[in-house]
Amino acid sequence: MNSKKIYSKNAIYQKFEVLKTNRNKRHKYNEFFIEGVRNINEAVKNNWAISSFIYNGDKTLSDWAGKILNSVQTDVNYELSADLMADISSKEDTSELLAIVRMREDDLSALKLSENPLLVLFDRPSNKGNLGTIIRSCDSFGIDGLIITGHAVDLYDPAVIAATMGSFFNMPSVRVPDHSTLFAYLDDLKNRYPRLQIVGTTAHNETVLTDVDFTRPTVIMIGNETDGLNHAFKDRSDVLATIPMNGTSSASSFNVGCAATVFLYEAVRQRM
Repeated sequence: MNSKKIYSKNAIYQKFEVLKTNRNKRHKYNEFFIEGVRNINEAVKNNWAISSFIYNGDKTLSDWAGKILNSVQTDVNYELSADLMADISSKEDTSELLAIVRMREDDLSALKLSENPLLVLFDRPSNKGNLGTIIRSCDSFGIDGLIITGHAVDLYDPAVIAATMGSFFNMPSVRVPDHSTLFAYLDDLKNRYPRLQIVGTTAHNETVLTDVDFTRPTVIMIGNETDGLNHAFKDRSDVLATIPMNGTSSASSFNVGCAATVFLYEAVRQRM
């Protein structure tokens, strides 16, 4: 195991800090920061490329951490003092093992679709927790892939990854910044799956989601938390669907993470 000792806040340590806090630097290095047993286990299980592990050189590691360090191939690992580990860890009880992971290429063609695909599109997510929640829900329901469009929160932000509770590494997620690439992909899907439908979601009084036939190949489009689904995506939708609210409720809509989960539950329920 190639390991370097870091006992000051030198340039290497400062890189760890910017990977946690700076979106632009994350994408410059093409790496991101994770911690937590579940996240590390899922990253290893799903064959994400680990650049480095970071661990406390002042204490005896658990059997789990020792096994990870000895069995997972990395470029180099870093041994930190207890104080530096406490500073870089986001947890109250300092993690004994952290990881730097390489980003994956955004490639729609790499999504492995089932015979009857069910895809989710999240338009311009602006809240890290909501994006993490939807990734977790997509993973829970076995969705084929999640497409993230437009100017959105960073998929690789530690807060997004933490909110997924490990699902991040099992859920294929692709960022698509421009409409032309996305619409070309949707056209290709319609050619490959003639019965494919695009279901836009809305808080307004449209088709009730239980009246939508989700047994067909489907793309569910989820709108931005503030503005909803943009007009270009609404125009592309074959149907606009809504979750009916109780007539006496003061709430006019669900939180986007809750709404997406309700839509996914209904889609999977019908397919069962």
